[in-house]
Amino acid sequence: MGYGLGVFLLALGLILALAVTDAINGVDLTMIGWILTLVGVLVIVLTAVQANRSRRSTAVTTHADGSRTVSERRDDVPPPTV
Repeated sequence: MGYGLGVFLLALGLILALAVTDAINGVDLTMIGWILTLVGVLVIVLTAVQANRSRRSTAVTTHADGSRTVSERRDDVPPPTV
């Protein structure tokens, strides 16, 4: 899953919801279009969250006296240029 799948589902859903006027017995193409649009947006958001989460790491160090030190590291790598 990635941005490409999300954009594909978003575009397909909007086409079905807004541009298709054909009808199939027992199938509401407009509703399927809106569902695919929602799923496409959800995939894009989850991909962005996952990409942001993978740049962060946390390490917990336990000392001899029982205290703990938490250190967080974030790799701010700029996105690749095209």
